Amino acid sequence: MTELALERDMRRALKAQAHALDAMVLLGASGLTPAVLAEVDRALTAHSLIKVRVPLDDRTEREAIFAAIADKLAAARVQAIGKLVVLFRPPPVDVQPAEEPIVSPPARRAPERKQSRPKKARRARRQT
Repeated sequence: MTELALERDMRRALKAQAHALDAMVLLGASGLTPAVLAEVDRALTAHSLIKVRVPLDDRTEREAIFAAIADKLAAARVQAIGKLVVLFRPPPVDVQPAEEPIVSPPARRAPERKQSRPKKARRARRQT
């Protein structure tokens, strides 16, 4: 498979969405294993936009791992900052949601209270 290419506007929008995300997958001491690839694939299928942390000090090795993940999983590298990479893969068309979306119940309204008279009117009534 090959890495996806994104247009500039799409990449910028995805960067903005990914800003608040936490890393979903963390590579361990074993490096890029088939189990790690399977976990990244599962996360991309479920969320489409994820962050992956690669705690290696060698920059060239980190970049090679980022490229390998994106290439093997047909994902796009949205952004790479230090030891963190943001990956995007559009959701598959044939996958249906497992459950019905959760709909929140309508918000409860507070009971309406009677409007009191203005303070001036009450004072005026007392004085008479």
